[in-house]
Amino acid sequence: MPPFMDETPTSRMLSWARNSTIYRLERRMMTEKQLFDAIAKKAKQKFEDISDAQIKALADFAVKFAYELKVLDDVAYAEISTRSAVRSGKSKKAIAFRLASKGIDGETVVAAVEEVDDLHSAVIFARKRGFGPFRRGDLDEKRKTKELSAFARNGFSFAIGKRVFDMEREDAEELLQSASAF
Repeated sequence: MPPFMDETPTSRMLSWARNSTIYRLERRMMTEKQLFDAIAKKAKQKFEDISDAQIKALADFAVKFAYELKVLDDVAYAEISTRSAVRSGKSKKAIAFRLASKGIDGETVVAAVEEVDDLHSAVIFARKRGFGPFRRGDLDEKRKTKELSAFARNGFSFAIGKRVFDMEREDAEELLQSASAF
């Protein structure tokens, strides 16, 4: 193979990258990092004797192509993911960690979770798990420890966990009715 071919992807490779990008983004929203990693991983599997430079070039091409089509937007991804996570009772800390692990840059993560109300999310979490004001059984020391620990493991501060734990059911339901997640 000539040395210049080592660096540049073939037209067949570029065509595959274009089609693969469309295929992936039709099915689900992705971050720039997720698309880059997916194309790079699949290119290694699909093409024999592909160089690292070609893999990087294909992945860069796929990301550029997605931006040209206006189907790749990390800011929109962060906002949508944040709203979804709040509706399912995730803490601000857990949401930020998840977005960062998906390759969203720090400023975008901070902007996305800025409006999140941890108290509202904690009440949703408690309702989902049957904790605090939504508890069905009797409260003993073991149950109290279990509930407060679950709040902490899911990224809520002790103060928020304790506040929800001590709430009356009417107050919790009123908070869910009145407060919007954003």
